Amino acid sequence: MAEFKSFGGGVWMQTPPWKIDAPKMEEKPVPKRIMPLTDIQVRNAKPQDKAYKLSDGGGMYLLVTPTGGKLWNLKYRFGGKEKRLSFGAYPAVSLADARHRREEAKKLLANGVDPGETKKAQKAAQGEQATNTFEVIAREWHSNFSHTWVASHAQHKLERLEKNVFPWIGKRPIKEITAPDVLAVLRRMEARNILDTAHRIRFECSAIFRYAVATGRADRNPVDDLKGALPPVKNGHHAAPTDPKAVAPLLRAIDEFQGSFVVKCALQLAPMLFVRPGELRAAEWSEIDFDSAEWNIPAEKMKMKVAHLVPLPRQAVEILETLRPLTGHGRYVFPGHRSPLRCMSDNALNAALRRMGFEKSEITTHGFRAMARTMLDEVLQVRPDFIEHQLAHAVKDPNGRAYNRTAHLAERKKMMQLWADYLDGLKAGAKVIPLIREAA
Repeated sequence: MAEFKSFGGGVWMQTPPWKIDAPKMEEKPVPKRIMPLTDIQVRNAKPQDKAYKLSDGGGMYLLVTPTGGKLWNLKYRFGGKEKRLSFGAYPAVSLADARHRREEAKKLLANGVDPGETKKAQKAAQGEQATNTFEVIAREWHSNFSHTWVASHAQHKLERLEKNVFPWIGKRPIKEITAPDVLAVLRRMEARNILDTAHRIRFECSAIFRYAVATGRADRNPVDDLKGALPPVKNGHHAAPTDPKAVAPLLRAIDEFQGSFVVKCALQLAPMLFVRPGELRAAEWSEIDFDSAEWNIPAEKMKMKVAHLVPLPRQAVEILETLRPLTGHGRYVFPGHRSPLRCMSDNALNAALRRMGFEKSEITTHGFRAMARTMLDEVLQVRPDFIEHQLAHAVKDPNGRAYNRTAHLAERKKMMQLWADYLDGLKAGAKVIPLIREAA
């Protein structure tokens, strides 16, 4: 500090001004510049006793844990609070990937958006998609409705989906699946010559999409757009399975039917005797000859107005014997539910099939005739004229004359027992060896 002295009324400075020290300015430390990381540094970072950070700048750093983990994090501020955002682990997320995610986060911050909350929302959306895939919803649909079906039929439905649908569209969000996606699945089955299965799958997929719409997880049912996209199954006008693998669960489902016992007995006889549905439901006890094991249908009940004889295999006789104590005191073998004075309604059997979960495109009671005709010919290799005669079709002898109702009766009795035994074998899961077709 300069010193001043008074001399003769004047003031003079003892210390020259050039010797006065100027006030010292406070020196601030120069911030240390953070050098960006290199791939080699990240790759060679070794774990230590405690976790440590390697900064890459811009708030991003690599956290190296004592166990050797390498985690990318971003430190940022939003709404006056310090937050952290994880970008994933190295090497799954490379240095370049982490920097790209840092820049994306900064863009969100510049627009007043919290990148951490954005990530949470995206993760929640992904989780919702994962729980709304076609397979997840299909299994939920099956679980909710399987109690309304016979156990064996419910299992068969699920196995069809697992084999033919889930591998192709099962993992996709159901909202994103379009009609062409479903059609591609159906075309694969058509190419494998399992057209009947393709039709079943189409109906089941439609039911699954309807369920998804009802539960708010789909906007519409794309299967509605596929009507007519598949060619019809070529087994006549009435749907019927002709593949033994499809027939077996149908027969087991009928045996497990939980509805009316009268309806159940009629359903059991329908595939075994393969008469027309109207002929079956109008059967009368007076027409049944238990001694000769034959059912004589009068001409007025037949479509061709010609009396018809149906040989009864052992299994059919057993079913009728079981039913006789219940309805044998009346006129009809299968009386109506509301009045025993009338036979069973024309819709009773088809309604029972629908109740068991079989669609109209899968089987109708009239379709049992097509099923028997095809499988007796192609699987059991029975003479076609025997089959046609038992179907009560207009069959003529070599001279052009119509056969009478007892024609080939011995052979037809053998055929009917063979057919009933074959159906039992299918239900039991046995492999039945086809016979050699007899010469005409």
